[in-house]
Amino acid sequence: MHTTRRLLWPVLLALVTAALLAGCAKRSQQEAPATPGALTLTGAGATFPYPLYSKWFAEYEKVAPTVRINYQSIGSGGGIQQLKAGTVDFGASDAPLSDEEMKAMPAPVVHIPTVAGAAVIACNLPGRAQRLRLTPEAIAGIYLGEIKRWRDARITASNPGVKLPDLAIAVTHRSDGSGTTYIFTHYLAAVSKTWADRVGAGKSVDWPVGIGGKGNEGVTGVVKQTPGAIGYVELAYAMQNKLAYAEVRNAAGKFIAPTVASTTAAAAAAVGAMKKDVRVSIVNASTPTAYPIAGFTYLLVYREQKDRAKGEAIAKFLLWAVHDGQKYAPPLLYAPLPLGVVALDEAAIRSLTHGAKPLIAEGR
Repeated sequence: MHTTRRLLWPVLLALVTAALLAGCAKRSQQEAPATPGALTLTGAGATFPYPLYSKWFAEYEKVAPTVRINYQSIGSGGGIQQLKAGTVDFGASDAPLSDEEMKAMPAPVVHIPTVAGAAVIACNLPGRAQRLRLTPEAIAGIYLGEIKRWRDARITASNPGVKLPDLAIAVTHRSDGSGTTYIFTHYLAAVSKTWADRVGAGKSVDWPVGIGGKGNEGVTGVVKQTPGAIGYVELAYAMQNKLAYAEVRNAAGKFIAPTVASTTAAAAAAVGAMKKDVRVSIVNASTPTAYPIAGFTYLLVYREQKDRAKGEAIAKFLLWAVHDGQKYAPPLLYAPLPLGVVALDEAAIRSLTHGAKPLIAEGR
């Protein structure tokens, strides 16, 4: 018996040693980066394009395996502030920087329109089978607190034959600095002088009525959980959460549903103006087929990049986004850029520099 034990000990010791070495090797592999030399870009900002940006970043990893892009969906206002503070490599906003905000940035910022999107009027009306129609006057009246119930004559007049519930309207809006709010309030200011004079437009406003939700996600959640609620959210959020949304009467007098095609019509009408400045509003476009509550969303980057490797990675990603990345927009309910805007974007991306030298060589 003792002889057998003496013979087994060396074998057991060898097995234990081999297991320990294998475990160490496995841990070492787990701790090592998946892709040697990977470069990480960080961004933050708008929730409006987040469904598309998530898709873009995942697809771009397949094209450029050494680049990782981390993005925080915190709202346009937060994205602008983080870019200003230098804590991210790029910001994202549905609200372009004003001239005053541009001057307050530590260095010149370039706006890259990425896609256009629709802000829809989502509502929670139990038992309603037909799509609601809303006029500009009704939408402004609701958000001014003048229209308080769903059976108000100013709503029923544009919905003949539709039985609306006898419910109080629970108004919902964004609580954070928001590009979606920027688009929506610019629309309200364009269609209502009372709104323009009393409230105005911006990423944040002093709302006359309603409760706030953080991000498109927050407003979507409040509307979904509250019978009688109304709120404004990006189209993809409404569709993904199966929220009902309204057709809105546009500047040509037609009730238009928010779709990729109707958002594209609004975007296409702005190409001429964007040759002077890409910071344009496309709300309440006069095109008969245009959905009236729409806007571009932007990625914001410093023209002069401090880190050449990161600067090149950002520029290459942006070129991919405004070209190959556009095919991912329609399935997620965003409108691809008109070709005229793609050309403007490409020129802006090629203007990015490091040490006064272009980050993207001509012809690349």
